[in-house]
Amino acid sequence: MSRLFIFGLGYTAKRIAQALTARGWEVVATGSDGALDFADREAVGRALASCSHVLSSVPPADDSDPVLDLYAEALGGKWLGYLSSTGVYGDAAGAWVDEASPTGTGRRSARAQCDSRWLETGARVFRLPGIYGPGRSAFERVRQGKAHRIDLPGQVFSRVHVEDIVSGVVAALESDAAPGAYNLADDWPTSQNAVIEEACRLLGIEPPPLQSIEQAGLSPMARGFYAENRRVANGKARRVLGWSPAYPTYREGLRGLL
Repeated sequence: MSRLFIFGLGYTAKRIAQALTARGWEVVATGSDGALDFADREAVGRALASCSHVLSSVPPADDSDPVLDLYAEALGGKWLGYLSSTGVYGDAAGAWVDEASPTGTGRRSARAQCDSRWLETGARVFRLPGIYGPGRSAFERVRQGKAHRIDLPGQVFSRVHVEDIVSGVVAALESDAAPGAYNLADDWPTSQNAVIEEACRLLGIEPPPLQSIEQAGLSPMARGFYAENRRVANGKARRVLGWSPAYPTYREGLRGLL
């Protein structure tokens, strides 16, 4: 039986664990819903020794990677995976980026450093754009009155349904894909406004008014989100992993969630 160790059993990793368990894998994990305490080095070390595969979804902390800082020596010889972010590409002024594009120039400098460190260990690094899925989508923001339409012509983002991340990671595991970076994104980058408008249409309500960033009163984190503009290409994942998104655009994704 294949055995996977997951560092950080969060929103996405939990669904990966469920999918692999259904395929006959044994999964052990740290995190609030995991069986192990990340800081218990003895227990984690024992569990790692019995696992053939390791996946980390732990974000950077203090500009460094907590998993590699504590457990790098225990990862040798294992299949390694890391859930990263397409934020490593920074702003591309709306142009397409792929795995050969430069990284480290954007606001996610710590993430870019961790991304690079995992690549150096021989990991499969899954670069993810905005993640949405059950309980985490435009529907929740609209229903809670937190949705905005920002007047930024030409602004586009890429996104990915959580189940498409799951299928991409599973494909990499089961095909024993070569180490390296893989973008897991849908086929149709578009504005956040279009997603909010479609969610409102499906709910049968009027969309929020078009506003400037200043009028919307966005947090510094949200402002940073709008400071970058890029389209993320998924061709490598399609070619190498044999993967394709079940939700190729936000339209199918939102309909599926509704």
